[in-house]
Amino acid sequence: MKSFTRGFLFGVVATAGAVIGSVLSFKKQVVDPIEEQENKFEESRKKAMRKSRSAHNG
Repeated sequence: MKSFTRGFLFGVVATAGAVIGSVLSFKKQVVDPIEEQENKFEESRKKAMRKSRSAHNG
C-alpha cells in the first residue's frame, strides 16, 4: 500500500507539472505574441493621432 501511495502522489505531481508546463508554453507561444502585436498597433495609433493633431495646428 505504501508503494501505491508514493506512486500515486508522484503521478499527481508529474501530471500537475506537465499541465503547468503546457499552459506556460501555450502562453509564451500564442498569447504573448498577440499581446505584443496589439501593443504595437496601439502605439502606432497613438503616434498617428499625435501626428494628425500637430499637422492641423499650423
